[in-house]
Amino acid sequence: MQEIIEQIVDYLKGIWLKRRFIIISTWLICPLAWLVISQLDNVYESEARIYADTQSILGPLLKGLTVKTDPEVQIRLMIKTLLSRPNLERITRMTDLDVQANTPKAYEELIEDLKTDIIIRKTGGRNENIFTITYKNKDPEMAKNVVNSALTVFIENTLGENRSDSNSAQKFLDTQIKEYENRLLAAESRLTSFKQKYSGVLPGQYGGYYQKLNIVKEQLKIVELNLLEQETQLKSAKAQLSTSPADTTNSQNKIMNSNSIQTTYDDRISELETSLDSLQLRYTEMHPDVKEVKRRLEHLTQQRSKEIEEYLNATKDGSNSKLSTSQNPVIQQLQIQVNQLENQIASTKVRASDYRQQVKDLESKIHILPEIEAELTSLNRGYEITKDKYEELLNRKETAQLAQQADETTNPIQFRVIDPPRAATEPAGPKRILFLIGSTIFAFGVGVGLSLLFSQINPVVTSSMQVSKETGIPVFGIVSASENLGLQKWHKKKTLIFIISNSVLLIMLAFFILYAIAPNIILAPFRGIL
Repeated sequence: MQEIIEQIVDYLKGIWLKRRFIIISTWLICPLAWLVISQLDNVYESEARIYADTQSILGPLLKGLTVKTDPEVQIRLMIKTLLSRPNLERITRMTDLDVQANTPKAYEELIEDLKTDIIIRKTGGRNENIFTITYKNKDPEMAKNVVNSALTVFIENTLGENRSDSNSAQKFLDTQIKEYENRLLAAESRLTSFKQKYSGVLPGQYGGYYQKLNIVKEQLKIVELNLLEQETQLKSAKAQLSTSPADTTNSQNKIMNSNSIQTTYDDRISELETSLDSLQLRYTEMHPDVKEVKRRLEHLTQQRSKEIEEYLNATKDGSNSKLSTSQNPVIQQLQIQVNQLENQIASTKVRASDYRQQVKDLESKIHILPEIEAELTSLNRGYEITKDKYEELLNRKETAQLAQQADETTNPIQFRVIDPPRAATEPAGPKRILFLIGSTIFAFGVGVGLSLLFSQINPVVTSSMQVSKETGIPVFGIVSASENLGLQKWHKKKTLIFIISNSVLLIMLAFFILYAIAPNIILAPFRGIL
């Protein structure tokens, strides 16, 4: 550590011995740099502050009815796109800056300068949408106009973005709706043509081919089972008739000559007889109503006799001839039951035959119908998908129209200008004092660097340790130079020159700093002389 400190001290002594390079560099750099800095043009800054209110009163009311966009994201996007080339070109036209550019190259430089110099930043808190737009220019009025134009472009673009998005969405939805409408019409046409082509073999309300075939087979089984039950019941009824006791011929004749057999005309004949008795009590035999009732009564009596005759003729078939005219009510009931069962069996056989024919027809089409049903299912599926998408697009269009109407009624983002742009009366730059001090430090640093460099190129022994290190011989004592050589006076003289030089530079630096702070005060005496 001690050696490092001594090494640093040796470097400082070498720099001090070569301090004339510090004087040279400071006098060569400082005056020129200070003069250039003092002649820099003043730059005026204009600033505008705006507040973006994103809390729309329609937001809660339209929740779930319209497509909600995030205003925060929209504002951030507009901040990034504000300095795009179209917006910058618009700002140049609004402020007549494009007139100052005589060549395309100059215009490109103007666009790049605007892109660099226009600054927009968020100055509020995390939840406060306060933005600041700043711009610097040599002309304060131009700075104000540029900020005002940038503010106008920012607000208009932000408000117009929603309308542009809504219009784009409307056009896109209209295009898609038209396309899906054509698809839907084409699907309906294909489905209609297919149904017309295969109208006789398409599946009905019972479902598909295999389901319909199973249903017909099940119905056939049920009908055959009913047929078997009815045949069994008929067989049992005939067996009961064959075992019933037979009546005598006289009783049969009695049955045939009496009115003990009931027919379908008995009730009506009884009603007409009652009505005839009532009419004969009030009218004579020649009355029209009496004649009409007698005529109808005669007609029904003939019909009854005919029915009894047909019944008796139908039941006379050998072994059953005695039973058919039986007077026994049980036998009559069995005969009626046999007739009913025979009619039911005949009807059931017809139904069974029809079901067998349906099963036969379906089984003959086993290789055709499944393909037709598969194609029909595919057509229906495509039609339903297209229809659902078409209806969804219609709903989206209604939502987009509602959102657009809401945007036209009230803007989701309300801008309030807190501080409008103003023409600055005092320059905002350049930072001459900072530049003056910086150039001075730079010139002094260059001088120190040169002094260190030349002290290493032409080294001078400054300590006994350095001599011992370079020669390898220990140093036992040091003898100071005598006054007769004049070295001390020369060193004092160089030190005085260094101090005077730096003092003059400091005075000059103070003058330039004062000029930067109050140029009118410095120039007032010279104006009086001139």
